[in-house]
Amino acid sequence: MAELLTKTDKRTCYCAELSKANLGQTVCVMGWAQRQRDHGQLIFIDLRDRTGIVQLAFDDATDRAVFEKAFTVRAEFVLCAHGVVRARGEGAINPNIPTGEIEVAVTELKILSAAQTPPFEVNDAKKVKDETALKYRYVDLRRPELQKNIKMRHEIARVAREYYYENGFYEIETPMMIKPTPEGARDYIVPSRIHKGSFYALPQSPQIYKQLLMLSGFDRYIQLARCFRDEDLRADRQPEFTQIDLEMSFATMEDIMAMNEGFIQRVFKEVLGVEIETPMQRITFREAMERYGSDKPDTRYGMEIQDLSDLVKDCGFGVFTSAIEQGGSVRGIVAKGGAATLTRKEIDKLTEHARGIGAKGLAFVRWVDDAPACSFAKFMTEDELSAIYARVGLEKGDVLLICADKNKVVLPTLGALRTIVAKQLDMIPKNKFNFLWVVEFPFFEWNEETGHWDAMHHPFTMPLAECLPYLDTDPGAVRAECYDMVLNGTELLSGSIRITDWQLQERMFKALGLEKEEIERKFGFLVEAYKYGAPPHGGSGMGLDRLAMVMAEADSLRDVIAFPKVQNASELMSSCPTPAEPSALTELGIAVLTDET
Repeated sequence: MAELLTKTDKRTCYCAELSKANLGQTVCVMGWAQRQRDHGQLIFIDLRDRTGIVQLAFDDATDRAVFEKAFTVRAEFVLCAHGVVRARGEGAINPNIPTGEIEVAVTELKILSAAQTPPFEVNDAKKVKDETALKYRYVDLRRPELQKNIKMRHEIARVAREYYYENGFYEIETPMMIKPTPEGARDYIVPSRIHKGSFYALPQSPQIYKQLLMLSGFDRYIQLARCFRDEDLRADRQPEFTQIDLEMSFATMEDIMAMNEGFIQRVFKEVLGVEIETPMQRITFREAMERYGSDKPDTRYGMEIQDLSDLVKDCGFGVFTSAIEQGGSVRGIVAKGGAATLTRKEIDKLTEHARGIGAKGLAFVRWVDDAPACSFAKFMTEDELSAIYARVGLEKGDVLLICADKNKVVLPTLGALRTIVAKQLDMIPKNKFNFLWVVEFPFFEWNEETGHWDAMHHPFTMPLAECLPYLDTDPGAVRAECYDMVLNGTELLSGSIRITDWQLQERMFKALGLEKEEIERKFGFLVEAYKYGAPPHGGSGMGLDRLAMVMAEADSLRDVIAFPKVQNASELMSSCPTPAEPSALTELGIAVLTDET
């Protein structure tokens, strides 16, 4: 039978707050029983709360009824314990926990809630399958590692609000049910009961609304905004996420970047005690792709991509020469000292991975013995091979991986291999935070499926002034006044200066293949708003979950989100999504089509 708290049961402190400074004090602590250890005339219970563990002690001086109650306690029972803080006996000190020098000699014990045997021990949750841990997420969340991560996420949110408030930002909420607008992913849609056949969308971001707030004169806006995107999941992606969303009027790109850098400095200092240097390194999108094969490069290690095209354009190897003739390139990366790890079998795996990305294959040089083993040596002269080895600095013990194709294949392929190989060779340093800005992204990217240009970021981004002449003649040459903040290979933030001229905005919509009627239907209210005086403005959205993941050195967003979704966008604990009740569908005027329908 569960016991109830009374007026005298007032928690005086959290478990891990106790220390030798509290010796002799009478305290009241509450939490979950981590484990109970019965030594006959001596019982110990490790009591756990969100701060950590303290040991409860029951011995021959303990009231007999209290001692017998302690004997019945099992893992995950919820307890309230009154007692006196005392030093542990000699030889009983535990240096692995903050409270290891003291214990609480219990005088009164209440079992507030008994627990069934949990599906797994909280201490051993890491060994449990993900499916089981997520099904019983409320138990999994009791793990100290996850408690620490969720606390860190809270601290990041606290610092964000404090920092931006101090810098003159208003926190303003924007609608959660909005007009569907194209922002790069599928919308989650919400049916309207009143307007049958019409739908709201859950926001992929507050993009349009925060721009309208600038037009409304609020000048500086901040929101910890919930965002929703119906897209395939991965370790750093969830269908619903939180964004530190901001917008600034009368501000340049430099102003917005500096404001975000100031936040990063502050949050790393307050939460991790780490000093971050500013201004952060800055590279263009083109440079990032050509050096690292990624628009979010990890610069904690080298292994940069090297262009070999000029050395092999006239060689006898058709794979290389044909790629160059078709407007592509031949490029490679060198894994220094990687020959022992990157065996032929491992190189074959990398080749299959490259094919999965879109490459036709990989050429390689593996130098183990006195002479390099080269997969394409029979097509090249000794001088041509020597020139390649000299260019990339190849030495005994190294491996050179080469890809030949169009740049849109070569660069991301080598970028992906660079990351894989760095992990295999343990090249990535720990506790190092390499920030950089990637700027001057292309405004447009060609969509092979639809046969027209898409906006790489979103259609409200301002093109660079010098690129405006190319809007109608060469969209691929248009670069945008946008900026991404990258940390250790993870994109933390994306932002841009916005278009505020309604005529230019209409030109951008048309360049994206939108007809006048479609522009009016989707964005008419925004274009109309621009006609009533729009200040120059820009902003950004920083992924709070991603920032927490990197700062906590977690492997996945699941480790910093209380109730995450799995890869198929379902939540295992509550078994959602689930079919709607037929009566609810009827009221909404919706019929569900099945495969048999």
